[in-house]
Amino acid sequence: MKKLTRLVAVAACAALAIGLGACSSSRDSDSPGGDTTTAGDAPKTAEAYIGIAMPTKSLERWNNDGAYLEQQLTALGYKSTLQYADNKTDQQISQIQNMINDGVTVLVVASIDGTVLGPVLEQAANNDITVIAYDRLINATPNVDYYATFDNYMVGQLQGQYIEEALNLKTADGPFNLEPFAGSPDDNNAKFFFSGAWDVLKPYIDSGKLVVPSGKSPASNDQWQAIGIQGWTTATAQSEMQNRINSFYADKKVDAVLSPNDSLALGIEQALEGAGYQPDVDWPIVTGQDGDLANVKNILADKQAMTVWKDTRILADQVAKMVQEIVTGATVSVNNTTDYNNGIKNVPSYLLPLEVITKANVEERLVGTDFYSADQLGL
Repeated sequence: MKKLTRLVAVAACAALAIGLGACSSSRDSDSPGGDTTTAGDAPKTAEAYIGIAMPTKSLERWNNDGAYLEQQLTALGYKSTLQYADNKTDQQISQIQNMINDGVTVLVVASIDGTVLGPVLEQAANNDITVIAYDRLINATPNVDYYATFDNYMVGQLQGQYIEEALNLKTADGPFNLEPFAGSPDDNNAKFFFSGAWDVLKPYIDSGKLVVPSGKSPASNDQWQAIGIQGWTTATAQSEMQNRINSFYADKKVDAVLSPNDSLALGIEQALEGAGYQPDVDWPIVTGQDGDLANVKNILADKQAMTVWKDTRILADQVAKMVQEIVTGATVSVNNTTDYNNGIKNVPSYLLPLEVITKANVEERLVGTDFYSADQLGL
């Protein structure tokens, strides 16, 4: 039957080639290269239907990711369905089940909780559906086939290194007051962000050059969840920062805040402003990630020092390319097969590059690449 299926698929592809010119996208030649892994018994038909499961619309970046990925798949001629789960795991599971029942051939999943999707992905496997984990690794299941993301440990490294350089920690006497935050405890990526930053900053804490007046200083990378902000919510980060300022900063100032992403940074910045901190006077270094519009405006207003920009357009491009390779039975592009273990297997992965955005390069990198317009940023 598999041989017959392959023959039918080849015939379908040939028919499509006559009508459309080719079964593979010309985009392939423009996409980043890398090692490849065989798609195996993935669907070969040109009549593919792609399911996209995103975690929430409440964060700007997921709106951008979902819309751009759907746009790229449409450009390649694929039918797709895009669902947002409002950060509710039961809702995401139900949406994925509906996609399976509707007959999707490939599932792209940005998980809310990467540990609870095992049963529904087993259903996907039983229906010969290939699964791509989108930016967040799906754990504790053999039924995730590929992973596309940015180098999440490097995100934290860049944030930690920025604080290190901005405070001149290698040579300055200190001590400096640091308040660290971590991401949502149910997000697998959050541990990589924190570990990357903590590997840079913790030696300075151990030496006393950095101090954490609130005491919210994990003793090791593995304890990052103790300072995690559930759901990456701006309001929770704002409340937490307000509590730290009110409780521990009556007679001192915050010098730096390690924020793993822009949604937390926004809440932290609102708390700082409410506490009377002023840009160019006593505003601390605040890190971020994603390049959200409100945060880029804050960078221009000297309320945020930097953000690690993950250009979601190239992530969507890469995932669309992987979908194309799966659908056509080609080898699937990956460039890392050893570092992303989900507790059961090393998931073949594609890691994408990062950029640090500061006030000095906003116009060149974000406006110059049409990520934002000058009007959006007030430039």
